[in-house]
Amino acid sequence: MKKTLAAAVLAAITPLLSAPIQAEPRWGPEDQIGAANLVTQASVLAASGLITTGKTYALGMIIDDKIPAYPPRKLGLTIVQPNQIDSKGHGPTMSSYNDDVFSGWLGIGSQIDGLGHVGRSHEYYNGHKGADFAQPGGLTKLGVENIPPIVARGVVLDIAGLKGKPVMDAGEVITPQDIQAAAAAQNVELREGDVVLLHTGWLSLLTGENTDPARYGRGEPGIDPAAAAYLAELGAVAVGADTWGVEAVPFAPGAGVFEAHQVLLKDHGVYILENMVTEELVADGVDEFLFVLGVTRLRGAVQMMINPVAIR
Repeated sequence: MKKTLAAAVLAAITPLLSAPIQAEPRWGPEDQIGAANLVTQASVLAASGLITTGKTYALGMIIDDKIPAYPPRKLGLTIVQPNQIDSKGHGPTMSSYNDDVFSGWLGIGSQIDGLGHVGRSHEYYNGHKGADFAQPGGLTKLGVENIPPIVARGVVLDIAGLKGKPVMDAGEVITPQDIQAAAAAQNVELREGDVVLLHTGWLSLLTGENTDPARYGRGEPGIDPAAAAYLAELGAVAVGADTWGVEAVPFAPGAGVFEAHQVLLKDHGVYILENMVTEELVADGVDEFLFVLGVTRLRGAVQMMINPVAIR
């Protein structure tokens, strides 16, 4: 990122960071997709030019009932063979099959937070009031079925590498200055329409050689509200990390409860991507890539388990 541009953007937003941002509807009062409006045919075509080798990376983790999740979330999977208990199979070829029954929460493992997930005083993105759209049978506005395919330039910033450690500490804050420094060190410029992923090493507590699920669930490194506002003002479509909640927990000094979520989702319509598998991208020295995500269109859902793909 050019230092002059980064400094100018930071200077412009700094006065806004001391109070909640009440952004005017950028895409009209009826908009339900927020920063996904930045994904256009032209931007997708430009991002496709980032493919140089054809190598793909799964950014979603493998999940099961042992994955630590934000309380009280959990899941269960049951495999059944309907109408086959007394049969050797159906028809002359004795066809048999397995089916699966899922029960659980959709915000487990690698996931996208929709714009109806976190608000401020029960007001959500674009001024929508929770009492008007949050129904027991599903959201009537801002549900994940509205999220269009997100195909964009992806950028991964190695914040752990910048800090000189394999795994950052719980509560360690990623500031706007850290984001600028990582981008400068990698010689990559953040642009409007990007999906920005932050590598902290935290997910290695579940997938690495020295796993520590208890430590993983107690806290996490991540952005503070100022960094959330900085990335939103740069024009990010989505912000993600290899952590369960993207923002620093314990929360940054002076920050509210999941205030960075409020800034991204409620104030700017920027999606949040949690538990992104960034380790292989960083190990391969990948800075930018084509990011591809199609979200399961479950009407009225708040969030959704996902497996985005990075292509270099």
